[in-house]
Amino acid sequence: QVQLVESGGGLAQAGGSLRLSCAASGSFFSVNRMGWFRQAPGKQRELVTRITSGGSTYYADSVKGRFTISRDNAKNTVYLQMNSLKPEDTAVYYCNADIIMGYYEASKNYWGQGTQVTVSS
Repeated sequence: QVQLVESGGGLAQAGGSLRLSCAASGSFFSVNRMGWFRQAPGKQRELVTRITSGGSTYYADSVKGRFTISRDNAKNTVYLQMNSLKPEDTAVYYCNADIIMGYYEASKNYWGQGTQVTVSS
């Protein structure tokens, strides 16, 4: 069974930093695209950033220049370094990944359990 296990998050002051990690565990062939979404109270879940297995990245305009996504393919882990945090970054952050189960199989999409990030002003 494939799982995305998140760690990090918590409480930070505005202008501060936090780092999230997400590791894919279980039995699978490889991990393709990985990313982070977030959902604030009363709002829809939104894409924050994602990274391909080759290292190509995408960032939402709201986090460009402040957040950095990276990954360690050997560890099937993705990281999110969040700097210059703002109160509007407060949300539950979810890890997301496209995981290929077998050599000839299509990828399946998985979600982490979510981790709370709270930024105080």
